[in-house]
Amino acid sequence: MFFLNPTYLMFMLPAFILMGLTSWYVNSAYKRWSRVQALSRLTGHQAAQRLISTGGMYGVQIQGVAGQMTDHYDPRNKTLFLSQGVANGTSVASLAIAAHEMGHAMQDADDYFPLRFRAALVPVVNIGSNLGWILIMLGLFLRWVDIAWLGVAVFAGGAVFALATLPVEFNASSRAKQLLAQTGIIQTEEEIRGVNTVLNAAALTYVAGLVTAILQLLYYVMLVGGLGGRRRS
Repeated sequence: MFFLNPTYLMFMLPAFILMGLTSWYVNSAYKRWSRVQALSRLTGHQAAQRLISTGGMYGVQIQGVAGQMTDHYDPRNKTLFLSQGVANGTSVASLAIAAHEMGHAMQDADDYFPLRFRAALVPVVNIGSNLGWILIMLGLFLRWVDIAWLGVAVFAGGAVFALATLPVEFNASSRAKQLLAQTGIIQTEEEIRGVNTVLNAAALTYVAGLVTAILQLLYYVMLVGGLGGRRRS
């Protein structure tokens, strides 16, 4: 329904374009630096193990995960999940991604507030992403303005989550760059440039996600605001 709505497209087309360009840039950066082998010849798994040992974070485990660019850190079980390409790869891209996830593990160990805040938002967002949309549609259909605005407020949790994600991801990337340099896992200017390119490209996906969430929220605000204006008139 929305994709046939010119007003919806007016709001969301910039987001769709940004998401497409970001996806292309991330894939391009990953492929480019996946072909550049690090002088250390460490795999992503070995690099993560070294960082765990160096940081004294012996409670952190490493496990494999299926897929490509599915790497993540789960604070619930203190586990670093690395995709096969990253875990077994010796490229600059593999090291950058493994170190980024170790950055999240360090945030967890440091009780980094933005990470805790984002984690606290997860159940709210999981409920709000579905409930908010239902309340908005119900309010618009039945012309119940208060219900529609409640839906907007609940749906806004997604935009708050996207905003809260930025400092978490930027800080993890900053930690990754420092970790790789300080431990000597990366050594040359080219490797440093590659790590920066891969991590900066990945960060853009979260910026694009925030822009998308805000534009979608503004679209719903416009719809509900128009309903309220018609009722007053």
